[in-house]
Amino acid sequence: MSVRDAQRARVYDAEMLVRGVFDRADEFGARVIEVVGSQLTLPIERRFASVESVQNYVDRVLALNWVRAQWEPAAHPITVRSRAGAKAAHYEAGSAVLAVPLHVRGTAWALRELVILHEIAHHLDPAPATSAPHGPEFCDRYLELLSGVIGPEAALLMRSTMFDCGVRIGA
Repeated sequence: MSVRDAQRARVYDAEMLVRGVFDRADEFGARVIEVVGSQLTLPIERRFASVESVQNYVDRVLALNWVRAQWEPAAHPITVRSRAGAKAAHYEAGSAVLAVPLHVRGTAWALRELVILHEIAHHLDPAPATSAPHGPEFCDRYLELLSGVIGPEAALLMRSTMFDCGVRIGA
């Protein structure tokens, strides 16, 4: 019996909005934004050029001491592969494979840190058979990864955007 993924669309909506903020910051060089009444300087979001560069990044994130101390699944490697089509990256729990679309029609929307950390958050689920794929616990893991890897500013932006989109966070 699989658990209903009730807030998947809301999580994706929030992520798309945040990716847009990062894209505009890169495009216009305006890294200072206002979020919930505070001025934040957006950190740089890493972009990737290939499956190999994503694999290197994933390996390095899973090797971080604080990630390994917090989530037992971090001890198990993820294999990164290219994915046909351009619609979505996804994580295959049974085989610990992260499938990411590469450059399609001039875009590489998935070859970015926000997307890869989302997929790593799926891998770090200690009970994938009993938790909703984009449930409150997933969102909590994802936000912790954003805070610790990209920076607390990225996590605050994502948290406030998730809140605005009606996403539940935490246990």
